[in-house]
Amino acid sequence: MSSKRNPLFKPQHLLTLRTVVRTGSFVIAARDLGYTASAISQQISALEKETGLVLFEREAHGIRATAAAHRLVDLSVPVLAAMDDLDHQVHELATGATGRLRLGSFPTASVRLVPAALSALTATHPRAQIQLEEGEPDELVDALNDGDLDVALVYEYGLSPRQWPDGMARHHLVREDLVLLRARGSGLSSRLAGLSRARWITSREGTAGVLSLTRLCAAAGFEAAVAFRSNNYDVVRELVSAGLGVAIVPGLGHSPGDPSGDAVEATRLAQRSAFRRVMALHRSENSNPLLGTMIRSLRSAVPVGEPYVHPAQDEQTG
Repeated sequence: MSSKRNPLFKPQHLLTLRTVVRTGSFVIAARDLGYTASAISQQISALEKETGLVLFEREAHGIRATAAAHRLVDLSVPVLAAMDDLDHQVHELATGATGRLRLGSFPTASVRLVPAALSALTATHPRAQIQLEEGEPDELVDALNDGDLDVALVYEYGLSPRQWPDGMARHHLVREDLVLLRARGSGLSSRLAGLSRARWITSREGTAGVLSLTRLCAAAGFEAAVAFRSNNYDVVRELVSAGLGVAIVPGLGHSPGDPSGDAVEATRLAQRSAFRRVMALHRSENSNPLLGTMIRSLRSAVPVGEPYVHPAQDEQTG
C-alpha cells in the first residue's frame, strides 16, 4: 500500500537557511531578505520541525550553524537553482517571450499584411512560436470558436456587412476602396453603367466579393456576365491585363507596385458602399500574452501611402 509523502519544506525556507548560514546572523539575514529577525527565526524553527534536524546552536551572543545545516545548504543548491529557472521560464511564458500564438488569415492578407506583422513580432519576441492557418472568414470564425485559433484576420464588404458571433473582440485594421480594373488601352468605360456588356472576372460563387459585385452591378442597372473566377487577385489582375475581362477588387488586391500595373488601369469606385473592411478578430476572454503584441504588429504592417488602402483608427469593438 502506497502513500503520498508531503514535501518536507518550502523553497523559501531553504533560501532563508542559506542566507542565515552565509551571514551567521538572524538579524543580518533579515536585513538582506527584507524580513524581521523574528520572521527569520520562525522560518528556521519551522524548517527544523519539518526536517527533524537541529540546524543552529543558539548561543548567548549569537548562533552557530550545525553540520546538518551546512549539508542541507549544499543539497538545496540544485533545488533553488531549479526554482529560479522555473520562475524565469514562467515569467517568459507570461510575457509571451516563449509563448505560442495561432494566427488565421485569408489569402490577400497573408500576402499584404502577415509577413510584415510577423517580422515586427519576431523582432521583439524571437523565441515565440507562430502558427499560420489560411481560410475564408466563415472557416476562421469556426476555428476561433473551437479554440483552434487565437486571432484571425477577417473581412466584410460595405455591401454585405456581417454579424460576428457574440463574445468576439474586433480590431479594425484597414478600410479598402473597391477598384475597377480594365486592360490599359481597352477603351472600356471607367463607369459601371457603361460596362453592362463587358465580360467579368470575379471570385468563386457564394463569396462576399461576388455578392458585392452583384449588388454594385444591379444598382448600375445590369447583371454581370461572369467569364472567369479566381480567389487569387494576382490571377485576376493577369486575366484583366490580358484583355479577358474587367474586375472589381479591394485595395489590398491591387497596388501601384504590382507587376501587371502598367498593363492595367485602376479606377476607384465612387459609391459610398464600395469598400471592404479588414479586422482582427479574437475571443474576448482569450488571455494569450502574445495577443496584444500581435494586434499592434498587424497595425504596423498596414501599407501607408497606397491610394486604395486606408489604415483604420485604433478602435476595438465587440
